[in-house]
Amino acid sequence: MKPNEPNPNSNKKPTGDWKAFFALLRQAKPSYGMFAAAFALSLINTVVSLFVPLFTRNLVDGFSLQSIRFAQIAAIGGAFLVQTAAGAFSIFLFNRFGQQMLKALRSLLWRKLLHLPVSHYDKEETGALISRVTNDTGVIKQVMSELLSGFITGVISIIGSVVILLTLDWQMTLVLLIAVPLTLGILFPLGRQMYRISRSMQDETAGFTSILQQVLSEIRLVKSSGAEAPEYARGMTGIQALYRLGLKEARVQALIAPLMGLVIMTLMVVVIGFGGLRVSSGALSAGELVAFLLYLIQIIMPLGQITGFFTQLQKAMGAAQNMIATLGKPEEIRTGGKPLPQTELSLRLDRVSFAYNGGNGPVLDEVSFPIPTGKVTALVGPSGSGKTTLFSLIERFYEPTGGRVLYGDEPITTYDLPQWRARIGYVSQESPLMSGTIRDNIAYGLDREVSDDELRQAAAMAYADAFIDELPHQYDTEVGERGIKLSGGQRQRIAIARALLRDPQLLMLDEATSSLDSKSESVVQQALANLMQGRTTLVIAHRLSTVVDADQIVFLDKGSVTGIGTHEELAASHPLYREFAEQQLRYAEQPAYADHDREEALNV
Repeated sequence: MKPNEPNPNSNKKPTGDWKAFFALLRQAKPSYGMFAAAFALSLINTVVSLFVPLFTRNLVDGFSLQSIRFAQIAAIGGAFLVQTAAGAFSIFLFNRFGQQMLKALRSLLWRKLLHLPVSHYDKEETGALISRVTNDTGVIKQVMSELLSGFITGVISIIGSVVILLTLDWQMTLVLLIAVPLTLGILFPLGRQMYRISRSMQDETAGFTSILQQVLSEIRLVKSSGAEAPEYARGMTGIQALYRLGLKEARVQALIAPLMGLVIMTLMVVVIGFGGLRVSSGALSAGELVAFLLYLIQIIMPLGQITGFFTQLQKAMGAAQNMIATLGKPEEIRTGGKPLPQTELSLRLDRVSFAYNGGNGPVLDEVSFPIPTGKVTALVGPSGSGKTTLFSLIERFYEPTGGRVLYGDEPITTYDLPQWRARIGYVSQESPLMSGTIRDNIAYGLDREVSDDELRQAAAMAYADAFIDELPHQYDTEVGERGIKLSGGQRQRIAIARALLRDPQLLMLDEATSSLDSKSESVVQQALANLMQGRTTLVIAHRLSTVVDADQIVFLDKGSVTGIGTHEELAASHPLYREFAEQQLRYAEQPAYADHDREEALNV
């Protein structure tokens, strides 16, 4: 949801499912022992605080220098020490309990996000998912650690205070209990208003986070397009929405504190006035009146905590609904598949069709062709013909909507997913890198230690060793976010070195040289030749030099196969391929690279 869009659920009464909410908390596997210890300490803290007014009553009623006893002072001091210690440890344990739940919930969501299929990310904005892991989990942590302890002690304090007061003077207690409905009548409407504001703020924050993630991750596109002004305006829409909600929240908070103060002062005046009459008549002692005032505070103050707890609890349930929805999404089926055979089998597409959810018709329509083992198969065709989608289906990022991708005689979906992807080396046009060092990126994804010799050998075969050795920190050089500190050709060669280190059986190259200049392309082509040697290779290319020597070329047009053969066969028999070769594959004019250009390109 964009920041400037109203939240359709912001004014609705929350319909959170309590069972689902507590089921989510159970998934976090909370420490019930820690919770019990924190609860017990809160109970001790509150019970001790309930007896302090009684000590005070006795002190006031019998106050004189001669009546002061060391034991009396020690008892009061000891009570304060016990209350302070129990309260401190209780708060610490409740916060530790909440931090453990926060850690567990974030772990559950992070694991889930990593195991969701790629199709999930086609529909949801990354910023909203980030907000779910960071902000929504924080709301639940706040309720379970900071507010839960106040709620528990508040309930105990109110019940205990009322019980003790009834034993002291039931008439004064009835006057005192006017505070409860009066306070709740003020706090609950304001609490509901605060809840609606908080839910809207959650949604607006998620939308604003999405804008920040989109813009900052593509800051170079923003600057090169001169889009700072419109992006600033788009961000300011979210900032203004959050500002308006913040002002609404401030107005509600500005009402709560003064009204509570008014209630407390009114009750104190009433209690002191009525209590004064009771004292003058002898029905109540001065010490009991002081005790009543102290118990008044112990009843009034927790009411705000209890109301705040329920308000935040509703907000937490809203956040939990978002998390439950994410955790309920179907994952990729990673376990339970058949183990891959040791020997390499042939790959074949059998009437494969595919359409994206919400797309404009099929991207692939009954595509069938074999991918010979140990040979190079090139995919050629206009943009939008489904070439990259075929790669995604073979990688099992998506499932075909029709037909099958066969490995031997079995659909690839029957095999163990991690084993299947471990046999594939994928080098894309973008050659994405992760933040970290060159060493980290070459060895990325491997579940074993990689020796320096292996690393250097892979880099050498990818023609990456020359520029790496010239860097100040060599293999420990930081590449920056998405590898921005390296050139396109350097990123490509690191991606090729990564694929070499995986030693894949099936190699997929997605326009791996289309964005490079001629010098960089020359070196990358040599690296690709090393990578392709002896492997089953599927390659997408726009340049003739990449596909002219392919064992098989498959021409795709509008999602269908319109020709299969070698370069010579298609050039002779397929008019669209011949036209495509002349115009886009530079069939008419082949670039010739001199040897000195190739040597110079090693450092590009």
